[in-house]
Amino acid sequence: MFLYSAPLKPPFRRKLCPGLGLLPLLLALPLAYADSTLDTIVVTATRTEKTVEEAPIRTEVVTAKEIERTHARTLKEALENVPGLQLREVHGKSGYELSLQGLTSDQVLILIDGMPISASTGSTVDLSQYLLAEVERIEVIKGAASAQYGSSAMGGVINVITRRIQPGFSGSVSGDVGSYGKQNVSGKSFDKGNAHGQARVEGGGERWRVRLDADVVDDSGFSVNPDAWSRQGDASRREQYGGRLAWLPKPDSELWVEGSTYTEDDEQRYQYYAPPHYIPQRKTEYIERDRLAAGGNWRFDSGVNVQLKGLDERYDSTTREYSNDYPIARRESEQRTRHVSAQVDLPVWHRQLWQFGADWHGESLSQTSNGASELGGDGDVTRSSRELFAQNDIIFDDVWEMVLGLRWQDDSDFGGHAAPKIALRGNVLRGGDWNGVLRASFGQGYRVPNLKERHYLFDHSSLGYMVLGNPDLKPESSNSWQFGGTLTFRQNLTLDLNLFLNDVKDLIQTDLEHYTVINGVAVYTYENIARARTRGVETSLRWQPLDSLDLSAAYTFTDARDLDTDQMLTRRPRSIARVGADWQALAATSVSLRGRYQSSELIDSVSNARSPGWSTWDLKINQALNRDTTVYFGVNNLFDEQRDFADANDFGPIVGRFIYLGARYTWGKTN
Repeated sequence: MFLYSAPLKPPFRRKLCPGLGLLPLLLALPLAYADSTLDTIVVTATRTEKTVEEAPIRTEVVTAKEIERTHARTLKEALENVPGLQLREVHGKSGYELSLQGLTSDQVLILIDGMPISASTGSTVDLSQYLLAEVERIEVIKGAASAQYGSSAMGGVINVITRRIQPGFSGSVSGDVGSYGKQNVSGKSFDKGNAHGQARVEGGGERWRVRLDADVVDDSGFSVNPDAWSRQGDASRREQYGGRLAWLPKPDSELWVEGSTYTEDDEQRYQYYAPPHYIPQRKTEYIERDRLAAGGNWRFDSGVNVQLKGLDERYDSTTREYSNDYPIARRESEQRTRHVSAQVDLPVWHRQLWQFGADWHGESLSQTSNGASELGGDGDVTRSSRELFAQNDIIFDDVWEMVLGLRWQDDSDFGGHAAPKIALRGNVLRGGDWNGVLRASFGQGYRVPNLKERHYLFDHSSLGYMVLGNPDLKPESSNSWQFGGTLTFRQNLTLDLNLFLNDVKDLIQTDLEHYTVINGVAVYTYENIARARTRGVETSLRWQPLDSLDLSAAYTFTDARDLDTDQMLTRRPRSIARVGADWQALAATSVSLRGRYQSSELIDSVSNARSPGWSTWDLKINQALNRDTTVYFGVNNLFDEQRDFADANDFGPIVGRFIYLGARYTWGKTN
């Protein structure tokens, strides 16, 4: 499933050596599969094309093959087997956010082809709101190791890479339907609980190419007691449609324009206790995201390569709340994101690869509740930044390579800041059956407070609290160290080890200790209240004992602490593990198993309340009927592990066992 990637292959580049992960030091912990393809090209680590095993900065890749094999429908599902990546619900919503190396979703940058995607709450990207019809692969960089990305990349970068259109004519259609069993809202185990359909068609000649795609997920929701009003799983319908037009004046240059629209219709049902009765409550949310991007890549005969791309994205949501079907609140949010990026890569000069670039980013947020602004002032807040970056990739010899980088950011509200980076890669063991690579990097992270943290009024007076934005917040900053290595034996066994340390200054979080009470309502605010440190070890193993069998395992240990109080940071489990197995049982039959484990996590540092640990297993079967047609079957959460919904401190899996059946048909040339 994963790969580690590396640099472009200039004429003097040495022979590559593979990279993946080291054996977990704990036993019987869940596993994560790693694709055995060694020539996957990645771009996120250095914003230049490099193969996974050559990348000076450790890169993990979720491949198209893994997405297809595990039947992932959303970005959340595609990422859930990445080692060390924690997924958790967005507060107050039905979506999911992520955490990397103990740093939160606000500190991880989510990109589509190198350009940002709007956050569902003005700060956090909901991973459930991106569907996968156009996705080729997903690249994961952990820590602030790359200077090519600015604010919000302290904890790492997730870059979704869309398909490059192939000449000729090709496409695919697929669909599946599944059931939550006894938790179907109809109360009937064999009724439809969730249905998914996807279609893609593309083609063209050597000069002009076009792609159209569509993806729909229709979820009826689920309930542990279908006869009750409340639903533990929201009913939702997600639709995403997109298209891309490309002109290739020559094989290594391209001009393109693409657009997509995403809509979501979601309904939550729950109860509010007003003694002596429980009052039925309902909340609906309608979301629309329109994204337009264009750009070009031009390689000159001299070897100079120039890239220019821009983005304009609008994200609107309307939320309505009802009590006993009586409307009580209406919240409207409008976000606008604009981004322009330029980059110049110079040809090889004295065994050096120079790169220069500039980014401009602008965003605005407007939000009202019952017609009143929740952001203060006139209800419309904005920010922008101008950023410059430079990088030099120095190849000393066939063994050692060093990447030096510097990024300067000028923010409209916080002024200038410079962040350096250095990464070192050594191909220290070559020849015979063994290959070994060492990687070390240091990078400074920097994140300005988002618009929500500075201006938002989160009014939940009916539940006894409010959270206020703080316009006086200072930016967060961090120092990130990564050190590790990869050892490969005959391409059949790959061990990987990475040590990480992230020191964070002026960490932004809700101040739970210093609050005021006004008319019985607790009023909290965001503060720069902590120096924090996250450190740990990431290990993984991939073993192919037979041509038909691929096994993998990964374990991550994280220690995340508030250095001012020496207390553990909340919602950061110390242990996360992944397990995977892929077996080609017959020529046309493949069976895949994925396991996930997460240890208990601290929920409240005052009461020391903890959420219990949990583990889940998924089973996937793919049966090819002929060259073009495949039927597939899956069971998510095989052993029906589910949280105790009566326990407010239990953050285990929400969805119980889910069983589905589907089919896929492809034609023409595919990637």
